[in-house]
Amino acid sequence: MTPDPDEHVIEAIGRCRIVIRKGSVVEVGPPLIRECPLARRFARPVDPITSEAVKENISHRIRAFGMCTPDRKVLMSGEFVGFGASELISFGLSSGVLDAAVIACDGAGTVIATTPDLVQGIGGRMSGLVKTSPIPAVIAAIEQHGGIVPFRDTAGMDQPGGVRMAVASGYSKVAVTIAAPPDAIAIRNQFPDAFIIAVHTTGITNEEALVLAEHADIVTACASLAVREVAGKKALLQAGSSIPVFAMTQQAKDLILGKVRITPGQFVVTGAKLPYGEDSGPKPLV
Repeated sequence: MTPDPDEHVIEAIGRCRIVIRKGSVVEVGPPLIRECPLARRFARPVDPITSEAVKENISHRIRAFGMCTPDRKVLMSGEFVGFGASELISFGLSSGVLDAAVIACDGAGTVIATTPDLVQGIGGRMSGLVKTSPIPAVIAAIEQHGGIVPFRDTAGMDQPGGVRMAVASGYSKVAVTIAAPPDAIAIRNQFPDAFIIAVHTTGITNEEALVLAEHADIVTACASLAVREVAGKKALLQAGSSIPVFAMTQQAKDLILGKVRITPGQFVVTGAKLPYGEDSGPKPLV
């Protein structure tokens, strides 16, 4: 059977497998978890997490900003969560700590972005992209705003290849989001100075969590029990309590503290054994 030329697969909101074709949600798999504090804060809240509620949330995203369609909006200012991957990368770009970010976008695959609004417009709205197909209008919009789409003909997902192209394009302070632990190893071995952020960790094994703890700068906990037990105990700093973000390196610790310094509002800074404050997190942890 010939693959559908307009098919997009994401895993989101409890790691449901979601298939989108021609702007419609055609498949939603069962969730691994039943509740998540972040999902309760969505523009279209998901509480409890069910396949039906997830389908409505994803359909809302398609209507609201054109996810997986030619109408995809790729720019966004502001923040959704204080210490999310896109928020931390955006701060790094705006402060000069980073000069490029390798991320993933529906309709384009691996993308090299250099501005906070492009990072936030793509990453702040997208989680767990597994597979996508090229949408020319989306690729054109990204390139219009200074982004690079390395695999524009296929919308391929290749984060090590994206870092390679970013470095070849002259960028030296490159952040990259990865979901596959082998990508963390490959990138660290080839580009020791890359700033690696591990995302989409729900359901990974203890062995995979250890790989991320040893090779990534930041590991997001999502609903992962393994990340909390393995990476959390090795971390230098934890940002957030219900869905922790763990800084595994001094560079990551400095980035998070730098963002705290410029962010309005109140914070609690205290010494504690990590991981900290798990009772308010997703349920169950998997």
